[in-house]
Amino acid sequence: PGFFLLQTSEMLRKICMRNLVRKYCRGLTAERKVQLQQKVVTSAVFSGKKEGYLESLSQPFLETRLKENDLNPKVLQLIRGENIKYVTPVIKYDRNGFKARERLLVLTQSSAYVVEMAKIKQKIEYSTLKGISTSNLSDGIVVIHVPEDNKQKGDVILQCEHLFETVTKLCMLANKQSLVKVVKGSLRFRVGSGKEGTMVFTVGPEPQVFKDKTGQLTVV
Repeated sequence: PGFFLLQTSEMLRKICMRNLVRKYCRGLTAERKVQLQQKVVTSAVFSGKKEGYLESLSQPFLETRLKENDLNPKVLQLIRGENIKYVTPVIKYDRNGFKARERLLVLTQSSAYVVEMAKIKQKIEYSTLKGISTSNLSDGIVVIHVPEDNKQKGDVILQCEHLFETVTKLCMLANKQSLVKVVKGSLRFRVGSGKEGTMVFTVGPEPQVFKDKTGQLTVV
């Protein structure tokens, strides 16, 4: 009898847990479901790999950092017909010389755009995306790797204030979660015309990004 009581108790426990989970899921708002879906992807990509991940858990992702109306009308005209999903301010580093420039990253349903005021500086169709790289440290650098063809100037080096949010949005929209790499020490990026550059990640007393004496982009 004791065996059957234990077996029945275990079955009832599982049924009760299943009902509680079902009740919780049915009570979720659409916004909360989106949050959980995004956080699951963030966990799969960054958990145990990048500094700052644990601190990001309590910070809800925003739908977007800037609204569509914040974009220049000329930019909206150029990407008309595409459903804009996310816009955020970024710092873009030139591939040659690594000068920092204020830009916007605009993610639509099908492409990522690097925007300067009323100009589209670079368009990356998700279907051509080759990879997304970040470091294991607490910096906000992300490199978007693009194909080596005449349409692209080279890989895109960006600094994002909300890196976990931005990378999660990008890889989910592109449906290329597996292409996100968290690297240690350094990474290579394509400059263009068959040339490559090196980015080095290190730890220091204060955050900075600069070109060192060897010509490498150093992220502290």
